[in-house]
Amino acid sequence: MGGCFAERLGHYVSLTANETEALGTLEEQGRSYRRGAVIRHENDNARELFIVQKGWLHSYALLGNGSRQIMRLHFAGDILGLSSLAFGKSAETISAVTDVTLCPFDREKLATLFEEHPRLGALICALSIAERVTLADRLASIGRTSARARVASLICELVSRLRLSGGKDMREFYIPLTQEEIGDSTGLTAVHVNRMMRGLVDDRLIARNGNFVTILNEARLIAEVNFIDRFAQLDTSWLPRAR
Repeated sequence: MGGCFAERLGHYVSLTANETEALGTLEEQGRSYRRGAVIRHENDNARELFIVQKGWLHSYALLGNGSRQIMRLHFAGDILGLSSLAFGKSAETISAVTDVTLCPFDREKLATLFEEHPRLGALICALSIAERVTLADRLASIGRTSARARVASLICELVSRLRLSGGKDMREFYIPLTQEEIGDSTGLTAVHVNRMMRGLVDDRLIARNGNFVTILNEARLIAEVNFIDRFAQLDTSWLPRAR
C-alpha cells in the first residue's frame, strides 16, 4: 500500500508494486499537530524525517534583527527534514501553518530505501534539487524584482505545486497563509502584501474570496514575473532502472 509520498513521486515515474510498498512503510504512523505548533527548532538534533500527510507547514530562519524569512512551504506528499541527512541537526525551524498530520520515520529507514530502491533515491534527490532551485528563484525575485512581482511569483509557485495533487486544470486554490506569512516569504510587510494583492485583483489576474485564490489570466501572470515551473521541467531520463 502506498501513501501521499508515493502519490507525489508517481507524478514523475510509474512506480512498481515493490516501490509503492516500500514508500508506504514511511507512512505507517501519523502524528497530529495543531496550527502554530513548532515541529522542530533550528539546530535541534534531528534523527527523524517526516512525510506530510495533511495540512500546510513552513520552514523559516530567524534573522539577527528578530524578523524571520520563510524559506519553504510544505504540503501533503512533501518530505521534511532532509537537511538532517547532511548535518544531523535541523537547518531551519519547521512550524504548522494549519492543523497537520505528519508521519515520522528514522533516517536509517531512508538509507534502506535508497539501498534497496536506487531509482527512488535518485528521484528524491532530483526533487530536493528542484526545491533548492525554486528557492533560489524566489530569493533572486526578492533581491531584484518589484513587490508586485514577488507576490505574483509566489502565487505562481504555489499554484504549480498544488496542481501536483489537485490536477493541472485547477484554477481555484485554498491558500491558508496570512498576509504576514506571505510577507515573510517575500521580504515585504503585511501592508505591502495587501496592496500588491489588491493590484493583481484590480488588473484581473486573480480573484480572491477569503483564503481562496482563483487564477483568471495565468499566461499574463506567468509572463509578468517570468516564472519557471521547475517541478514540471524535472528530467527523469537519467534515473536508474527500478528494482
